[in-house]
Amino acid sequence: MTALGAVFRPQLPPERLRDVVRAAEDAGLEELWLWEDCFFESGIAAAAAALAWTERLRVGVGLLPVPLRNVALTAMEAATLHRLFPDRVGLAVGHGVQDWMGQVGARVESPVTLLREYLAAMRALLRGERVTADGRYVKLAEVALDWPPATAPAVFAGAIGPRSLRLAGEAADGTMLVAGTSPDGVRKARRLIDEGRTAAGRTGHHQVVVYLHTATGPGADARLRAEMEVSDEDDIAELGVAGDAAAVAKAVQRLADAGADTVVLQPTGDEPDPEGFVRFVAREVRQLVP
Repeated sequence: MTALGAVFRPQLPPERLRDVVRAAEDAGLEELWLWEDCFFESGIAAAAAALAWTERLRVGVGLLPVPLRNVALTAMEAATLHRLFPDRVGLAVGHGVQDWMGQVGARVESPVTLLREYLAAMRALLRGERVTADGRYVKLAEVALDWPPATAPAVFAGAIGPRSLRLAGEAADGTMLVAGTSPDGVRKARRLIDEGRTAAGRTGHHQVVVYLHTATGPGADARLRAEMEVSDEDDIAELGVAGDAAAVAKAVQRLADAGADTVVLQPTGDEPDPEGFVRFVAREVRQLVP
């Protein structure tokens, strides 16, 4: 079955999170994803609050920008969440927006090298290993978590370009694809991910999560078009969907058929009813997606 989720956009103030989270929980939404975009809201702090306010909802952060975060800190935070809320946490790490990384003095010369070193160290720490690393960017000396998760959790990598997608297949447990990825883009991403997995000798299923630009209700088409124009995306038919539950479900199914395991519906930044949006996903779209 294709997993279905929705995004809480950080354009909303943090104090709106509780109402959206409770609406998602009450409606039976499977997954709610948060962002750590600069300079809106902390992904980890928001995730901890969302998880504490709920009993069943799975909460993800997609993604945590690795230039901004020491890998030991991210592993500590991830381990704490996984121990407090077993089987309800999803975390993705990635390059981050380079202009933002530059603003805080964290931009690196080789984002791919950093992500490779980071994934290796983070996954080892979450497996409970004692890690020493002397990489170009990641440097650890006999570091081990005192409270690693009982079972090593999946670590996802956010990826767009070919090198990053191959790296995700090689070094991550799953891949997160941005909104605006077409079904053909998902197929191409799967091929590149599989190239990385083959090169690394990895077997088993590799989870792919993809965001989908989504608008529903009054003015949906205009809101979606305006959002995608800001993002320099103009092929709404392939890269986003506006309409009722049936139209959204068809767009979700196209991504699932292309290889997505989880589709996360991303509302527009000016979505007028965030609580209603998560209810729409859980109650109307879910029943139409196998």
